[in-house]
Amino acid sequence: MLKRGHSVGFLGYREHHGGGAEALRLAGPDNKTKQYDGGVLRKRTQVEADVLAREKAAQELADALPEESSTIPTINLFLPEALKDAVFVGHLVTDLDSVGGAIGAAALYNGKAALASEINSETAFALDEWGVDKPPTIEEVLKENPDAKICLVDHQQTSQMNPAINPDNVVGVIDHHALQSKTIVTDRPIYIDIRPWGSMSTIISHTFLTHQKRPSVGVAGMLLCAILSDTLNLQGPTTTEWDRLMVATLSEIAAVDDIQFLASQQFKEKSKELAGLSAHGLVNGDQKCFSFSTETFTGDVGFAVVETT
Repeated sequence: MLKRGHSVGFLGYREHHGGGAEALRLAGPDNKTKQYDGGVLRKRTQVEADVLAREKAAQELADALPEESSTIPTINLFLPEALKDAVFVGHLVTDLDSVGGAIGAAALYNGKAALASEINSETAFALDEWGVDKPPTIEEVLKENPDAKICLVDHQQTSQMNPAINPDNVVGVIDHHALQSKTIVTDRPIYIDIRPWGSMSTIISHTFLTHQKRPSVGVAGMLLCAILSDTLNLQGPTTTEWDRLMVATLSEIAAVDDIQFLASQQFKEKSKELAGLSAHGLVNGDQKCFSFSTETFTGDVGFAVVETT
């Protein structure tokens, strides 16, 4: 079990655990700058300020979680039976939120995570940093169990769903996007958890807390990196208070001291991949298509996003 002050990694952001903000207390006399080895000073970043402001609440939330799962039967909040033993899979052109969220959901519901497509460099960095195995592809999972229950994470449109998935086997959706055209249609009621937050992994993290379940360090680290990725280090326009609080809490659980250093490392890995893409690859890397029908136009429109850090 990890203890505060114990090193759990080789990078500096996990040398002295303190809710993701302890290093800020090593700041300069103005309490707004941070001093590194060699006397280098820099201003406190917004993500550090966000984590520091929520440090007490994050510590209380983390400390309230049991160190190990209890075997004593209890009356819990609603945990959907349909998701137990399900396969959790994200969207095509998969990203860190899809993969990290699937890994977190699989741990939460005793299921299995799968990949809809090949991972990017940022996701590979997170898996390696937190010592988490790369999930199998959804094709590999379905080859072994063609009738496996499927829960879609980080999407609900059939246009973003891996074609190997049979819509009749979808038992749940966990997402944070708006309901638009081509949303999956089912013949029976399924579990739906869609919240207007900055990251799907924030939803999974919050569910861990509401059910008094402590994610492992590896799972907490993956969820943390996923939230940082999807919210652009808590600076994106869709970032909410829940995203900020979950980042602070996961930093506490995963023993992350320097949250800014962690974010900068994973975004550097992401930039490496972007640097090697063509203009076509950049535009199509994160594109979502929507169908429109008006008096003057009927057809599909694609919206592409390229994030730079």
